[in-house]
Amino acid sequence: MISIIRIAVLSSTRATDMDALVDAIRYDGLDAEIVALAANKNCPALERARGFGIPALFVDAKGMDKEEYDRALYAALEPRKPDLIVLIGYMRFLTKWFVDRFPGRIVNVHPSLLPEFAGERDPGIYESILASGKARTGATIHLVDETPDGGPVISQKEVGIAEGETPETLKAKVQAVEQELLVKAVDLFSKGKVAVTGSKVVMPR
Repeated sequence: MISIIRIAVLSSTRATDMDALVDAIRYDGLDAEIVALAANKNCPALERARGFGIPALFVDAKGMDKEEYDRALYAALEPRKPDLIVLIGYMRFLTKWFVDRFPGRIVNVHPSLLPEFAGERDPGIYESILASGKARTGATIHLVDETPDGGPVISQKEVGIAEGETPETLKAKVQAVEQELLVKAVDLFSKGKVAVTGSKVVMPR
């Protein structure tokens, strides 16, 4: 059964991948609605959300420990009744308290083929990937638990690393794949096709 899935995006950066979700909702019939974008600092993602007419919530982390902040974040999001939390360039690791509020309903977009380069972030992650000498990298969409970049993988896709690749050109490649995977993952959630068995994600037919 297809239903409109209510999404809250968390970001600390630009939330560039959100553009793909907005386009898929507006033009491709993705059964979703972005009900809020929340940020832990005054970042470009807030203005990006406002430009799309999405409620932008700045939840300042100053003076709070991790769980205090996550409780404040939950209080800001709960009135919006999100079905799915999507992390796009969110530079904080969520506490168990927050994860437990949305079991199996928090996904992260990570710019590598996890578990490779777990815990690393944009922009430094692209420099690390290039320094490793690997011929391929990619993107991962995964469910979130309280461990850094942990949680069951929903989907991954590889991209090649060309000779002379720079962090900027590699980022563009990886972001294109991130956006493709993210839209597909949200579509699966809207159709009830994502389930967790033990530590693995299964896709019921």
